[in-house]
Parts: sequence; C-alpha cells; structure tokens
Amino acid sequence: MASPGSWNTLQHNRQQRLQRAAQRLGADLQGRVLPASRIRDLLHAVLESGDRVCIEGNNQKQADFLAQALTQLDPAQVHDLHMLQSVLALPEHLDVFEKGIASKLDFSFSGPQATRLARLASAGRLNIGAIHTYLELYARYFVDLTPRVALVAAQAADRHGNLYTGPNTEDTPTIVEATAFKSGIVIAQVNEVIDVLPRIDIPADWVDYVVAAPAPHYIEPLFTRDPALISEIQVLMAMMAIKGIYAEYGVQRLNHGIGFDTAAIELLLPTYAASLGLKGKIASHWALNPHPALIPAIEAGFVTSVHSFGSELGMENYIRARPDVFFVGADGSMRSNRALSQAAGHYACDMFIGSTLQIDLQGNSSTATLGRIAGFGGAPNMGADARGRRHASPAWLKAGREARAGKNTMPRGQKLVVQMVETFREHMQPAFVETLDAWQLAEQADMALPPVMIYGEDVTHILTEEGIANLLLCRSEEEREQAIRGVAGYTPVGLARDRRMVDNLRDRGVIRRPADLGIDPRDATRDLLAAKTMKDLVRASGDLYLPPRRFRNW
Repeated sequence: MASPGSWNTLQHNRQQRLQRAAQRLGADLQGRVLPASRIRDLLHAVLESGDRVCIEGNNQKQADFLAQALTQLDPAQVHDLHMLQSVLALPEHLDVFEKGIASKLDFSFSGPQATRLARLASAGRLNIGAIHTYLELYARYFVDLTPRVALVAAQAADRHGNLYTGPNTEDTPTIVEATAFKSGIVIAQVNEVIDVLPRIDIPADWVDYVVAAPAPHYIEPLFTRDPALISEIQVLMAMMAIKGIYAEYGVQRLNHGIGFDTAAIELLLPTYAASLGLKGKIASHWALNPHPALIPAIEAGFVTSVHSFGSELGMENYIRARPDVFFVGADGSMRSNRALSQAAGHYACDMFIGSTLQIDLQGNSSTATLGRIAGFGGAPNMGADARGRRHASPAWLKAGREARAGKNTMPRGQKLVVQMVETFREHMQPAFVETLDAWQLAEQADMALPPVMIYGEDVTHILTEEGIANLLLCRSEEEREQAIRGVAGYTPVGLARDRRMVDNLRDRGVIRRPADLGIDPRDATRDLLAAKTMKDLVRASGDLYLPPRRFRNW
C-alpha cells in the first residue's frame, strides 16, 4: 500500500521549482509577471535535466523569445531535455541540440529546418522519438508525453496572468491544459501586459509566469500565395479538380492543403465554378486558415463558414468584418484552435486535397526525402479516411459506393483524399517514383517504419496536368499501379506504363484526361483567376485585407 504523500510527488516537485524561482527572482517577480531581463534566471530555476519541454512552435505563431532564451542556458546545469513541439521553424529550435541542452525530439513538421534536422539526426546529435501528426502529438500530451514545462506565446496578458491569444490561438490551449493539469510549469511570453484584456483565452490559474518580450512574437504568413505566381498548368489542374471531383461528388465540406495548386482552385470558384452553376453546391464549409485567396469566393457567396487552425497576417480586419463566415469573439477577433480544426478536418470534412513531394506506385506519398526530414503536420489526419465517422453526406456515400462496388462488404462511406501534383517538381525532380525515399530515410535514422505522409490505401484520386486517376474504381493492385502510371506523364514511372491497359482504364473512366471532362487546355488561362495579383485581393476585400510587406509591390 502506498505511503501517505506518495501520490502527489509531481505537486511537491512543482512547489520546489516555484520556490527556487521565487528565491532567484526576488522582487523582480511581481505576482506572475517578470521582466524580460530575468528570463534565463527563471528557466534555470524551473527546468531540471531530463524534463519534457513543450515550446510553442506552430505553423505560424512562435514563442521565439523563449526559444532564444532556452539556447542561452548552461548545459552543465540543464541538459538532456526532451523537446516536444508541433513545428521546428526557427534555428533556435535545433540550436538547443547542438549546444547539448536537449537530446530528444518529438515533433510534427520541420519544413524550414528539414535539411538541418536530417543532418543532426544522421550525426547522432538528436534522437527522434517519432514524427507525429498534429492530433497524434496533442493526444500524447495527455497520455505519455505530458510536458513538465510549457513555453507558450500570447498576444497579451493582464497583471493577474490571464492570457489573450487574439486570432492566433493555435496550439496554446492544448499545450497549457496538458501541462497545468498535471502539475507542470507554464511560462508565457506576451507582446504586452495591459490592465484589461479584450477577452480571456487562457485563465490565470493555468499560467505560472508571464514575461513581456522585447519584440512581438513572430508570425509566419504561411498560407499566403501571390496570385501572380499561379501558372496556367495550375489553372488547368484547378479546372479538372472543380469539374472532375468537386462537382462529381458534390463536395460541400473540405480542407485545402498549402500551395499554389489549391490557391488556384480557390480563385476559380467565383469564375469557372460559377460558370458551371456550382454556387451553393460545392465548397461551402471549410476547415481552413483564412487564406487571402479565398476572399473572392467569400465575396461571391460561395463560402458559408470557415473554422481555422490559425490566423493569417493581414486578414484581421477582413475577418472582423465577416463574422458570419469566421469564428469571431465578442472582441471582434477570430478564435482559432489547431486541435479542434484538425478534428474537424478529420471527421467533419468530406474531402482533403493537397500536394506532396513523392508518390509511389501504390499511391503512398511522403514529404520526407533524402537529406530532408520535413515531417507531415496535419496532412495524415486531413488525408485519412476517418474510420470512426458515422454521419452521412452525399460525397462520403458516393465515394464509399465506388470503393466497395462488387464487394460483399458492409456499406459505408469514404473520405475523398486527393493528391494534386505536377508530374515534375522543382529542378525537374519527378514527383512519381518506383520507391519512396522514405525507405532509405528509415534505414538511415533507424526508424521503425518509413515516414509516409499519406498511405496509398487512403488516397482516392491523383490529379496531375495529365488528368485524374480515380483509384476508387480500380479493382486490382495492377489496375491501381497502371492508373497511377497513366497520369505520371513523362516521368520514368509514367513512361513505363502499359499503354493498352491505360487506354482501357480511360475507357472505363478510371483515368480521365481534360478532354474527357470537356475541358480544352487552351481555355486554362490566368484570365480565369478571380484575382491575378495581391492588389486584386486587396480590392476584392474592400481594402480590408492588408498584405504583409513582403507581398506588397506597389
């Protein structure tokens, strides 16, 4: 039988950390608020070697001041930290490993640091626990990867320690709740400390320390795409997507991945889709960041609602003026939530359409290539058939019927998962390969499994400039392989197709070329875009959209 007091060791340890901080900071600690100049002292006081530390590094919002402070710790005092974070975005996120402060990493996405991460991993400078999806990582915060110390970012705090996250709430509630309710320590960097907050997003009794950073926390306009850079090939692919998939299945609820391909679709909704009579019939409910490219479709009345993973710089005034579309608080700013939007994308959406770096002959796709461990973010949840789903919709039911035609199985629906890629990527690297680089990466990094982003069994359609391969209609592995080869163009994979079998698949409608959809490639011009420049997006918004400086050329 456990002796008295043995059930609250975490609480005792928490009190010891708080006492060390109080002694070290003295009068500089005013309630929960401390000056920025004392942040290293606070971290040395509350951190212990071997701690699991969750630092808020999202797709967009970064606890950058706290990340920098972490790199300045003395590795003789604090070492072997186990870092937990959604996104590795800043150099500091990997500096802690090079400096010997941290040794293990569990994460979801590392786009900006993918090459450096691969180099450090192969050199044995860090141990990767797992590459997670966002939902998977959040779930483990509440099971076996609960943070001991959480470092988060917010827009503002009051003097009691309540936090206002503004439009970029993102991961903050998930991280803070997991830490605070398991006797952990929560430290928040804020842009300012004010007397009265516009609203309270995180209550003060979930927060231990607040520090006003010398500069506002960094936010990356990750989802902004300049329409001027959309090519006519991408317009053609967008036309095929709208007519051959969105209209065919009556897709109302969906998620778009990041990229110019999907931006082209968004900008063709008020023009090409409207010309097909699809307004009110497709693309009305979204789990999506407030993409500026969506503004014309919102203004045209295509879009009914948008719930967002995070916000997007420059969209604040536009969102405030469109509360019927976005989830907006009484203060007028949007409330985003990455965990809930991920759940919405997984269970409530009928379709995910996104891109990738490599696709193999089974339809498996990955963004992890040789020398580059990018991770996956939310794509594996967005791009996976949710087996727990039970509510029906026309798109879900039709996909399920196609997948199970001729089979003696229980009827059920299926999520549409579309991979939209040009056959050749940058530097003329083929997007279609016989074998994913993920196999070699797994061997090099001693991973239990190849890092696949979306498994082929979940992919329903592959869309390229050559046409659409409907994998739901394939009745054998051989047909599936030839359907993929049939849209792989002039890549080595595409050139190795069985022409007779591909022709047969086209006759059956498994493969559909633009002509089969009644689309003339000569009509696929930039004239179809509802906005051709960033300035066009500003005009469409009624001057409410304020693009970040890097996107302004006027």
